[in-house]
Amino acid sequence: MEQIKEAKDILSPFGSLDVLYYYSIVAEKLKDFLKGKEIAVKIWLSNPKGIPFFLKRGSNSPPLYIEDFSVVDEKMLKLRAGHSLSEVKNQLAAKQELVWEYFVPRKLMDFFYACNKEGQGRRIERVFIDIDKGKNVKSEIAQKVAESLIEIIKNDKELNKILKYRMFIMWTGNSFHIYLILKKPVNLDFYNKYFAYHKDSPLGSFTGRWAEKIKKKTGINVQGGHEKTPEHITIDPSGTPSGKLARCPFSLHMKSASEADGIAVPLSENDLKRKNLVAELRKLTLKKVLENLKYYAKRL
Repeated sequence: MEQIKEAKDILSPFGSLDVLYYYSIVAEKLKDFLKGKEIAVKIWLSNPKGIPFFLKRGSNSPPLYIEDFSVVDEKMLKLRAGHSLSEVKNQLAAKQELVWEYFVPRKLMDFFYACNKEGQGRRIERVFIDIDKGKNVKSEIAQKVAESLIEIIKNDKELNKILKYRMFIMWTGNSFHIYLILKKPVNLDFYNKYFAYHKDSPLGSFTGRWAEKIKKKTGINVQGGHEKTPEHITIDPSGTPSGKLARCPFSLHMKSASEADGIAVPLSENDLKRKNLVAELRKLTLKKVLENLKYYAKRL
C-alpha cells in the first residue's frame, strides 16, 4: 500500500490511534522474510485488571500471513478511525475483517511472528538467538556480546562443517537478536542436540560453549539458557522451536500501553562495530524508519 498523502501522523493517519497504517507499509518489505510464517501481535491494554496485554496469534485464531496486509487500503483505515468492527463488518472483505481482528484500532502493539511456524515439532528453518540482557545491563554491553558472538559463530569450525546458513542481525528496540537462517531445514532433534541449553551439561551445546567463550574473552557476565537475571546477559535460543514467537523487524518495542521505547530494525555486522550505535538506534523515529525503509530492507 502506498503511503497515504493525507496522513498527518504515522500512528494516527485519520485522527485516531492506529498502528495498522505503519505496519501495513513495512509489511511490503517483509514478504520474503516472513513468508509462510504466522503473524502474531501483543495488544496492550490501557486499564488492565490483571495481565497488561494479550496475544493474538495463529494458535488461538485463524492464521494471518504477511501477504494478507495487501488488503489494507485507505477506505479501511478511515472506517477504523470512527467505527467498531461490528458497525462496518458488511463493508469489509473477509481478509480485511481478519486483519482488523488482529490489529485492534486505538491500541498500541508489538508485531511478532511464529519463528518456525505455529504447532509443535515442525522442521527448523532458522535458529533464533536472543541476546537477552538483564535489567541492570546496558544495551551497549549487549552490543559487545552480539559482536563477539557473531565472530565466534563465524569461526566455529564444528558448526560450519555441519550447517549452512546466512546470518541475520536485528536491534530489538532494547537489545539484539541473531539468526542463523538455514540453507536446508533441520529437525527438532538436531536443534535439541546442538543448540538447546541444558543446565546439567552447560558446555554440551554450541549455546553453552559460545556463552563461556564470550565470558572469558570479554569479562562480561554471559550465560547460556533461558533464565533471566538482572546482572547477566543470556544467550537464549529457546525461541527457535516451532510454536515460539519472535519480534518482527520494524516492530514497535512497547514499554507500556502508552509508551514505545524503541523500534526494531535490521543491522549489518559492520553496524555492530560502531561506537555510538545504541545511541543512534534509540533516537530512531517511525518517520526516520520509513524514510530509510529501502536501506534497512537490504539487510533482511
